[in-house]
Amino acid sequence: MARIILERFLQGREQTPPSKSVINNMLRDPSQIPDGVLANQVYQCIVNDCCYGPLVDCIKHAIGYEHEVLLRDLLLKKNLSFLDEDQLRAKGYDKTPDFILQVPVAVEGHIIHWIESKASFGDECSHHAYLHGQFWSYWNRFGPGLVIYWYGFIQELDCNRERGILLKACFPTDIVTLCHSTA
Repeated sequence: MARIILERFLQGREQTPPSKSVINNMLRDPSQIPDGVLANQVYQCIVNDCCYGPLVDCIKHAIGYEHEVLLRDLLLKKNLSFLDEDQLRAKGYDKTPDFILQVPVAVEGHIIHWIESKASFGDECSHHAYLHGQFWSYWNRFGPGLVIYWYGFIQELDCNRERGILLKACFPTDIVTLCHSTA
């Protein structure tokens, strides 16, 4: 609502409609809004937005990071060798899952090369967006992988196992690793 009111306010003051970047900058920093009362009202809207505001984004980011740390700890506990997103970006990869396994594992009979952590519920809309925006790109670059939706997912969405994308609601307990023999 604040965006719409701000756009209308600015349209009334200028000959040309304000650009999206100008609006976004003012929403990020309401002190840039030329009217003090409107700036304060926009600020109040942003602070009190329980769905899309910067505070909500901060909370979502923190929860996502916390689950990535949890996944990292579980991978270390299982003695699995991996590269994380930062290490992959340092090697020049632009689109990366959270973790690439340096030695693939098997989960429920499926080979896994990468793992992506999602600290959310996998609903049809978000999963479809992730599938086309991220997961198939990972599959094309790194092979089959595993997505962990820590808050569960709609079971019918786990329909790409045979094509190489496995969904789980927790870290798998039945990981099969390559065994080394010193015989």
